[in-house]
Amino acid sequence: MSETSDAIVGINWGSSNFRAHLIAPDGLVLDSLEAPAGVASLQRDGMVGMADRVRARWPHATRVYAAGMIGSNVGWTDAGYADCPAGIERLCERLVPTRIGELALHIVPGLACVRERDGAPDVMRGEETELLGLHASGRLGDAPLVALPGTHTKWVAIADGRVVEFMTAMSGEVYDRLTAAGLLASIVEGAGRDGHAFRDGVRTSASRTLGLGALLFGARARVIRGMLPKADASAYLRGLLIGSEIADALALFPRRDDVAIPLVGSPAVCALYAAALEELGLTSRTVASADAIARGFVEIDARVRAR
Repeated sequence: MSETSDAIVGINWGSSNFRAHLIAPDGLVLDSLEAPAGVASLQRDGMVGMADRVRARWPHATRVYAAGMIGSNVGWTDAGYADCPAGIERLCERLVPTRIGELALHIVPGLACVRERDGAPDVMRGEETELLGLHASGRLGDAPLVALPGTHTKWVAIADGRVVEFMTAMSGEVYDRLTAAGLLASIVEGAGRDGHAFRDGVRTSASRTLGLGALLFGARARVIRGMLPKADASAYLRGLLIGSEIADALALFPRRDDVAIPLVGSPAVCALYAAALEELGLTSRTVASADAIARGFVEIDARVRAR
């Protein structure tokens, strides 16, 4: 792939996957390099090997940025966290210059917050570049609350182009582990989908009548007593987890009834969250995020060059 003189390289280097993009000044992705080579599976020489592949593929690109777990304490170097409220400018102030082998680059810091409502800390790494890229492209509109559903879902309060605070929920990972091994694995069949059982789970957990620990065991009791078909147990469990998570987010963050909550993530997972929000009387809209992180890298680069 030919390179333009103004193209940059943006790398989203997470725990499981490596994704690098050659990006034009307008945010268009010109070329990509992807591999199942996350930092969790690599020693330092493996990270150098991936950096060498980037340099060999785009030898004339001189401005390189990386976000994600490559900047964590298990990555190449710890880029730390920028404290919220934070926007693009604060991230640029905290960029960490380094070299991985012969590849010179800047690593984007993560974000850290202490939530006002409960006084608890939280951190994110990688999502900040995606979020601020989406905001810069206008796709988040003026929504004060954004959700990024996934294994570790983020609920993010945004104001004036800055991330104010956020909450991380491990609902996706908890569901995966509960249905893979342990007591509840024996009661589930297939993937959980939207439907009566899913929405029943959402309503039950969002009502806060009982805590999530009791409700999860209660799913087993429902199956044993014939009150919940085994074929619906996965959906009910997912509903319990997502409903509880939404209730937490609504308790922590302000929202506007006249603005749909943007959902950023895979279409299948976002569809479940949209159904759960609908069941609770809330509106949402799914936001395409394929080029969001590329847009974020372009915004960062523009500010670096303007210094």
